[in-house]
Amino acid sequence: MALASANGRKSIFITGAASGIGLGAARRFAREGWFVGLADIDKTGLKSALAAIGPGNGITLDLDVRDRSQWTRAMTAFAKVSGGRMDVLLNNAGIARYGFLEEQSPEEGDLQIDINVKGVVNGARAGLDLLKATAGSTLINVASCAGLFGAPRMAIYAATKFAVRGLSEALEAEFSRFGVAVRCVMPWFVDTPILNAGSQGSNLKITDAIREGGSAVYTVEEAAQVIWDAAQGKGGKLNYIVGKAGRDIAFAARFMPGSIRKRLKVAPESA
Repeated sequence: MALASANGRKSIFITGAASGIGLGAARRFAREGWFVGLADIDKTGLKSALAAIGPGNGITLDLDVRDRSQWTRAMTAFAKVSGGRMDVLLNNAGIARYGFLEEQSPEEGDLQIDINVKGVVNGARAGLDLLKATAGSTLINVASCAGLFGAPRMAIYAATKFAVRGLSEALEAEFSRFGVAVRCVMPWFVDTPILNAGSQGSNLKITDAIREGGSAVYTVEEAAQVIWDAAQGKGGKLNYIVGKAGRDIAFAARFMPGSIRKRLKVAPESA
């Protein structure tokens, strides 16, 4: 079967595209007439994702973002069908583990760092040539509002998202010499499978924290719209936050950091 082709359309390459925010973004861009590279380790999910956007609107690519050689192969395959252009690279793949630091195994910590940080760095490196070759291109890195403040039971995850935020800020300055824009999208809680994340040493999940705190949860479609706005450079910003709750916490983190730290402290365990 012949692969679909961009045929001159704008194109976007999305990691973690088989579900959640990645799939939501794929639907959004395909609806606007873009050609979509759907990249993920979930082969079954990728087939469903391609069916969801229409087989003529994209291709699927097996990609473990931790593997640089897989990135090279994916970029080469995408360039062949996109006509050598990549208008947007969406570094979206990420995972979470939920639990106190001592409850998360070293392996769980390494996995978060390898996917959430190293995977994003690998993508920025691998995609740069195509981005440079495409006038008006944009690198979009998906961080999290966890990159605005360090929340308990999410220490390593928060650290990775602080890293993505810092990386995006630095690359915005660096990539400007190539005419490549860089944006960072920071979602509040979004209704995706990541909310079911726990850890080997704890029975708690992120959904438990949401229920306890009564936090807002936003839709994948809302996140996809913010990513679309970031790709268009709406507002000329570096950071794009998904959800009013996220914007509120960003304001508080900037102007009332002491108040946030006080609220986040965990009560001592009873003897």
